[in-house]
Amino acid sequence: MYFLAGDIGGTNGHVALMRAAGDGRPGGIETLAYRVFPCASFPSLAALLQAFIASEVHTPVSRCVLACAGQPMGDEVVNDNLAWPVRSDVLRATLGLDEVALLNDFEALAYAIEGPLAASGRHLCGPLVRGQGPSLVVGPGTGLGAAMHVPGSPHAAVFATEAGQMDFAPHSLRERKVLAWLAPDGGYVPVERIVSGPGLLTVYEALCALDGEVPSLETPRAVTAAAAAQADAHAVEAVELFCAALGGFTGNLAMTTMPTGGIFLAGGFLSSMFDLLARSAFEERFLHGRSVRALLAQVPVWVTEHGCHGVQGAAHWYLRHRATSDAREGAHA
Repeated sequence: MYFLAGDIGGTNGHVALMRAAGDGRPGGIETLAYRVFPCASFPSLAALLQAFIASEVHTPVSRCVLACAGQPMGDEVVNDNLAWPVRSDVLRATLGLDEVALLNDFEALAYAIEGPLAASGRHLCGPLVRGQGPSLVVGPGTGLGAAMHVPGSPHAAVFATEAGQMDFAPHSLRERKVLAWLAPDGGYVPVERIVSGPGLLTVYEALCALDGEVPSLETPRAVTAAAAAQADAHAVEAVELFCAALGGFTGNLAMTTMPTGGIFLAGGFLSSMFDLLARSAFEERFLHGRSVRALLAQVPVWVTEHGCHGVQGAAHWYLRHRATSDAREGAHA
């Protein structure tokens, strides 16, 4: 069975042509073609998928699974960060597909923990060896996502979250001032407003404004580059605040799940600034304090490239979903 698998974020769309492996391995997948597209280059998701089909697909395909930033609800994905609306019914009609399955992008990454994702990271802090408990995938990109993987038999369980929409909790006086700048009249400020690529730029702009200066950097990449070169004091402070806030947020999630199986910080954004992250206050803020510090010190943390892992995870989810559906239909036959 050939099928399309995609990992659609706010910046890039990863798409692959896949099929179940013919060697009899349960859940085995073969990737036949794989490409990455900038979402801003296409007027719709259908146009992006059509570009992949036109260039890479030379055999009839009628099924598709898409891991998308946001949460699937019925035929659509509810999100704040995608470049365009995503509706499975529209995609089916436009592309002539029989089936379009939708899942959360970090849910897909959590499924990828069963594949090469778990062995592909750079160690950041904590033990070097994974324990037997749950695992977390956390990732700041265009937004901020998280999902949990719980080992079990015959299959692991995966739980999607919208943790990035939780309220931001400032830790330092400077963070309180940034929060006040973002919401001068109070109110809800989600964590991803600060802990994301756009959030890093927002923090930089806030710090400049608080000090009465005009920001000179215009992209998150420019902020991280200036911080790495020690070329802009506000860029340096913005990256430090970002990393500390990411540590606190990740530690809060760890306290609710005790992921002794490890935490995987996913995304090219973090991989590109690994050295800055490694010497930041991430670990100190992650560990928090008091008795919980001893518990969190047992949780290993890695930074891993997002890459094709989301596509692989979406494909694993889809084959498991299809197998379960086929089994139910067989039982009712």
